[in-house]
Amino acid sequence: MRLGKKQVLTVVKKVDFGVYLGSDEERVLLPKKQVPEGIELGDPVEVFLYKDSDDRLIATTNEPKIQLGELAVLEVADTGKFGAFLNWGLEKDLFLPFKQQTAKVVKGDKCLVSLYIDKSQRLCATMKVYGLLSKEAPYQKNDMVEGIVYDTSEEFGVFVAVDNQYSALIPRKEVYGKLRVGQTVKARVTAVKADGKLDLSIREKIPMQMDKDAEMVWKRLTECGGSLPFTDKADPELIKKEFNLSKNAFKRAVGRLLKEGKITISEKSIDAL
Repeated sequence: MRLGKKQVLTVVKKVDFGVYLGSDEERVLLPKKQVPEGIELGDPVEVFLYKDSDDRLIATTNEPKIQLGELAVLEVADTGKFGAFLNWGLEKDLFLPFKQQTAKVVKGDKCLVSLYIDKSQRLCATMKVYGLLSKEAPYQKNDMVEGIVYDTSEEFGVFVAVDNQYSALIPRKEVYGKLRVGQTVKARVTAVKADGKLDLSIREKIPMQMDKDAEMVWKRLTECGGSLPFTDKADPELIKKEFNLSKNAFKRAVGRLLKEGKITISEKSIDAL
């Protein structure tokens, strides 16, 4: 009998509170409310095996949202003293220990997880899925993709599971704004690495992005009374703080506005015409 997997077992005994499945040597209870109508001894039943609230092996005909060896996005049903509990389609919620969280989760959050068996032989969830993601994505450079953020790193950037299954990274230099674990992002593939992993950017190709950035800078300029107290030569950190843009992106946006005749640039300011 395989914990955490769907399998076909045979009815070996009928009791008032359900039926036992398996063999004379090893059997598991399928509770009465789960038993298909008209079932008889010797009949096969497809079930999923997990542990009940008393840590007893139990069978269910309900469909789990995840099995061992799989990845799935599950919603946090509740949190407790030692971790969170995820809705995975069964009566007993799936436990996600604090130590297996890549970021703290709260009720209503969604997170990408895999299933594992802990030291006590119980099924638990983990958000540490890096090693389980595929490096054989069918995407090429400049393809638009969608995925879920499953981890973040100040050193490397934001880790994304494209289509909830392919390994991808938004490099640190491409991270603009607050991207949090559990967030769904739409991004452009900027590179397919030699090992098959994807590099992503949440910004569009330069010509299209330049138009959006220029529009955003112009809006900020008008909100500030038509003048910004710094130029495109300002410190990169100041630019990122004020506009959430890299210095190069900011210079391109300002250049676009200058070319359109909307602004002038003095030694200390950018001014609207």
